[in-house]
Order: sequence, then structure tokens, then C-alpha cells
Amino acid sequence: MQIQKVTPFIWYERGAEDAVAHYVKVFGADKARVLDTQRWGENSPGAAGTVMLVQFELFGAQMSAFNGGPHFKLTEAFSLTAACDDQAEVDRLWEQLPAGGGKALECGWVKDAWGLCWQVIPKAWFDMVRDPDPARVQRVFQAVWTMQKIDIAALERAYQG
Repeated sequence: MQIQKVTPFIWYERGAEDAVAHYVKVFGADKARVLDTQRWGENSPGAAGTVMLVQFELFGAQMSAFNGGPHFKLTEAFSLTAACDDQAEVDRLWEQLPAGGGKALECGWVKDAWGLCWQVIPKAWFDMVRDPDPARVQRVFQAVWTMQKIDIAALERAYQG
């Protein structure tokens, strides 16, 4: 396994392996996979033999999921963005990512059952907010701020004015 230069390291209180299994299920084995799993050894902070670290890949990006205990908490200050091709993908990820105990937030954000936040955003949004017309950009942001799950058709209407 070649190591990526910069890798997100996500600290979970517990259940990192379950979280990664969930991501593989949601995104599919062709887009997500476990690269390696390490277990706690004797005389370590975790129970010997339990999962300590899961290294995984999501759309080609390597990440690490760590069962670190209650010392640090995931917050909305860190999130992953899922750039969706269409409304069907927005709808699917909006439903599946928080399954099992997560929740819908605002402006296209969901929190999964392990506390990791995801921005479920259409790819078209990125082009809209890069438009050279500041009025168009402002209308798009104003529309997003009124939404929970992103409605691409409503964004397009706001963009067009």
C-alpha cells in the first residue's frame, strides 16, 4: 500500500470499524474499501485484540478511522463532502449516511451514527458558487441556507434568478 502524503485521521469514540463498514455499504465496494486493520496489543489503552485503527479508501482518498475513546469528540468543525451527480444521489446519501442513529442537519449536512458530519452537495453547486456574477452566487447561498436536504431544482431556479 502506497501511503498518501496527507491523510484524514478520524477519531471515533468507538465503532470505527462499523463506521467504515457503513461507508463501504453506502458508497459501494467499487468506491470504498478497507486497506488495513490494526488491533490494540497488550498493555495499551484499548482492550487487547480489539480494533484500534482501520485504514480505508473512499473514492481513491486514503483515510484512517481510530477507536480512540472518549477523550476527543467529532464536531461539525470537520466534515467530509460528498459531491453528488444528481438529485437521486443526493436523496440516497441523505437517507443512507445517517442511517442507524445519525441525523439530518441543515444546508445539506447530515451526521452519521458515529458523529461524523457529511455535506451532501450536488456537483453543480460548486460551479454555481464559482460564477463571476456575485448576485447569482448570493442567490444560491440564500437558497441553500433555507434547505435541509439540498433540492437541485430549487438551487437551479435561484441561480437563474
